[in-house]
Amino acid sequence: MLRIGVIGYGYWGPNIVRNFGFAEGARVTAICDRNPSSLARARKNYPGLKVTEESRDITASPEIDVVTVITPVSTHYGIAKEALENGKHVFVEKPFTSTVAEAEELIELAEKKNLRIMVDHTFLFTSAVRKIREIIDGNVLGDLYYYDSTRVNLGLFQHDVNVIWDLAPHDFSIMDYLIRLKPLAVAATGRAHINSREDIAYIMVYFERNVIAHINVNWLSPVKLRTTLIGGERKMLVWNDVNADEKIKVYDRGVEITSSEGIYNLLVNYRSGDMWAPKVDQNEALRTETQYFIECVRDGKTPFNDGQAGLRVVRMLEACDESVKNNGKMVEI
Repeated sequence: MLRIGVIGYGYWGPNIVRNFGFAEGARVTAICDRNPSSLARARKNYPGLKVTEESRDITASPEIDVVTVITPVSTHYGIAKEALENGKHVFVEKPFTSTVAEAEELIELAEKKNLRIMVDHTFLFTSAVRKIREIIDGNVLGDLYYYDSTRVNLGLFQHDVNVIWDLAPHDFSIMDYLIRLKPLAVAATGRAHINSREDIAYIMVYFERNVIAHINVNWLSPVKLRTTLIGGERKMLVWNDVNADEKIKVYDRGVEITSSEGIYNLLVNYRSGDMWAPKVDQNEALRTETQYFIECVRDGKTPFNDGQAGLRVVRMLEACDESVKNNGKMVEI
């Protein structure tokens, strides 16, 4: 039975405690938070658990096997490093770390000690993303052309990161999982309106094989939108994550170019066929994810959303920051 210590009981922490509590082969034994109201809430909800305001009570405890880091990103590196040095497997909220160098150091430390790192890219465990992966792997869309995402809402403003570091990791991890091509460069623009951190941003990612991605992230939208378009040579897909009934729609639409007399007489044909909405099962992604992590630790397997996957996301985030500072200049990854 793996013993779980949860550091951070703010917005996402209660979900982590609840889902690790349901995982087979594990039990949550301790919760840590420095906020008095969060500590009081943890004590009320879980009177039988150890509750502390000192993270070292968990990272250094011989009674803990796994440390989950659900804290501001600036603290991820220090807490995760201390946990790894004390022989603990770690589950880290996205984004993995604040810098590429920090991510690389944690990966090296985990490998040295034969410990597991998993980054909480929860969307990869949703039925919708897994269905899209199945559609792409089945070559239903054909060769991919583009990925276009709108991820906007009003708030929640973060005090320690900008909108790119808050929302873009979702799309970066999803693209890493679905496209599986090397990103070559990033260009990003953003502006701050409420405080000193960007609250609106537009990101371009350029991949191998002429695949391009565009991501719109925004904390100042009057409505919540979570819409992704994925275009291929054969078919096109729309994923609307706020639609409860038909999250995914696949369209038999596209453009076919033929030539009757060489390249100077190109004929463009627009194909408009059927639309179908594949069945997407309802599941709690975080429950699937936490169970998967427990199994990886138990069986000595490397999670597919491991430290390396987290590093790839942080590398794109760092490139975005550099591009924003230079007014949208393209930055090679």
